[in-house]
Amino acid sequence: MWTKLMQFFGLADEAPAEKTQGTDYQEQPSDVVPLQRRAAVVNLHTQKQVRLVLCEPESFEESQQIADHLRGHRPVVLNLHRAQFDHAIRIMDFISGTTYALGGKMEKIGHQIFICVPDTIEVHGAITDLLKQQQEMGAIVSRSQTR
Repeated sequence: MWTKLMQFFGLADEAPAEKTQGTDYQEQPSDVVPLQRRAAVVNLHTQKQVRLVLCEPESFEESQQIADHLRGHRPVVLNLHRAQFDHAIRIMDFISGTTYALGGKMEKIGHQIFICVPDTIEVHGAITDLLKQQQEMGAIVSRSQTR
């Protein structure tokens, strides 16, 4: 006990280590190669580019092409100014049905101008409200000019 205490304080030589039972092993040289850090590259433009299709159909026969654009998840701006009244009604019926069936939405953005969007695209705001405000402002300005 006294020798252990002296060894603890470093005043005595250490006793030879007792050999433990078991197999001796030899330390093998390490072939471990440290991992190299790679820079994390993140592509910020992962979203597919969306094309907006502008259509001015004159006849009902062009409705299927417009519906194909919607099926391809492309938003369509539909201008019916060039179509005759009866054709415009049939086109609107067909395209509104297609838009609804695909889970999309259709909104009026002007006189005989509509936007049809698939379910993957949201439309925010209302252009018709802006048009009404402009018309009201125009009416106010014209009244003030006549006085």
